[in-house]
Amino acid sequence: MIEHRSAEPIDVLLVEDNPGDVRLTEEAFAEAKISNDLHVVRDGESALDFVYRRGDYESAPTPDLVLLDLNLPKIDGTEVLEEIKTDDALKRIPVIVLTSSSAEEDIVESYELHSNAYLTKPVDPDEFVELVQSFEEFWFTLVKLPPEPEAEPTPLEGEE
Repeated sequence: MIEHRSAEPIDVLLVEDNPGDVRLTEEAFAEAKISNDLHVVRDGESALDFVYRRGDYESAPTPDLVLLDLNLPKIDGTEVLEEIKTDDALKRIPVIVLTSSSAEEDIVESYELHSNAYLTKPVDPDEFVELVQSFEEFWFTLVKLPPEPEAEPTPLEGEE
């Protein structure tokens, strides 16, 4: 394994409503000894509150990476993706769509909305853990992430 770990942990936002997938992701991070900070929200509305630091998330960090499910309550994942990728202060954040959908229209739409990757969740729990652990090698070790922007994120008109 390549040993080029970043000196500082990064903040990862997991947007996932399935408690089992949240638990598997947390276990995979722990098993791989991924020292990054994993923040979990359970719906699209909370994801937007987190990135815009609203309500309960007023002191939340700007995530360095977002793991986004598409099938979410309140606001679906494609709307969350679109909001992040159209905000000048947020669009630099890599967003990995991590979903159970293998529908071609979901894949196409996600890339049209500028997702950085589209991954289908494996059904097998061990394969899911392996997939999450692969993030450590690529996103947390090899990829150079841009610094946090100076501008504050601003919601689209009508969002508050």
